Amino acid sequence: MSNTESLFTPVNAGSIAMANRFAMAPLTRARAEGHLPNALMAEYYSQRASTGLVITECSMVSPETSAFGNDPGIYSDEQVAAWKQVTDAVHAKGGKIVIQIWHAGRAAHPLLNGGKEAVSSSAIAINDETHTPEGKKPYTKPRALTKEEIAAIVEDFRKAAANAIKAGFDGVEVHGANGYLIDQFLRESANTRSDEYGGPIENRARFLFEVLTAVTEEIGADKVGLRLSPLNSFQDMKTEDPVGWTAWLAKELNRFDLAYLHIMRADFFGVQKADVVTPARENYKGHLMVNMGYSAEEAAQAITDKQADSVAFGVPVLANPDFPERVKAGAALNEPNQNTFYTPGAEGYTDYPFLDA
Repeated sequence: MSNTESLFTPVNAGSIAMANRFAMAPLTRARAEGHLPNALMAEYYSQRASTGLVITECSMVSPETSAFGNDPGIYSDEQVAAWKQVTDAVHAKGGKIVIQIWHAGRAAHPLLNGGKEAVSSSAIAINDETHTPEGKKPYTKPRALTKEEIAAIVEDFRKAAANAIKAGFDGVEVHGANGYLIDQFLRESANTRSDEYGGPIENRARFLFEVLTAVTEEIGADKVGLRLSPLNSFQDMKTEDPVGWTAWLAKELNRFDLAYLHIMRADFFGVQKADVVTPARENYKGHLMVNMGYSAEEAAQAITDKQADSVAFGVPVLANPDFPERVKAGAALNEPNQNTFYTPGAEGYTDYPFLDA
């Protein structure tokens, strides 16, 4: 008996029946030219359909909010039709797929968006540089959103969720992590507002809760997941009390009856450290998905010990389209090629070998 056996048991995430406890974490790959999904993306995602749930890369809910250049969107009829080839390909392999819906907020550089000014919870720039068509440039200072604009973005999330179902997705994952717009409201380092969207956590979470209300009303809570990153300092983010923050949000999220809550347990840069999985598990009553740096053995132990209900793997699935099969066989893993994570074309995208090759 394999010590990873618990990873191969089925589980439900809301209405999504996962064949196993593996999820493919959302990974930006910048292959969507003109913000349109394509046949190459359909091949990439369908290759990885043996994970219990495929979560796509972050996809824009509004035009001119790109943070990467060739990131996909889900706001137009053309994009809905283009995503259909992706969902059809995954479903043809027996897989389940949700789309991560997202607004980049202050991470959207004007040079990537026809000169359109970046927006955020507050007028605070990310203290870093990003890639633009004119080379690396500092992030710009965003404009603080008005209440009317916040309400309009909530409706953009609602429409994106409706479009996702039209495109054949099994659900959506709301991106509340990694220093993008929802996170820019949630975490005090980026939110210095003095109205009902700023100040205490009850106010900073208002935008997230409005988005979740709209999206769950539109497509059903059993098709909606949420990703949070309490510790991640990526894009100049900080949480003063990540454990208390996680516990409070996890408890409040119970009222939405979501398909799952997806918690990133670490910081990309190792700056902020704490155990945020335990408070999430203690306070959240639904399906808990965990992510970041799990080996298959540690993931299986987390499932066995009921610390989590599923585990999302990023880079291992990127480089190993048949990652669950390799884990089951105890086989060696392909090494990821970091030089091709964001480059165009099939190299380092759809050409990683399968075990049986």
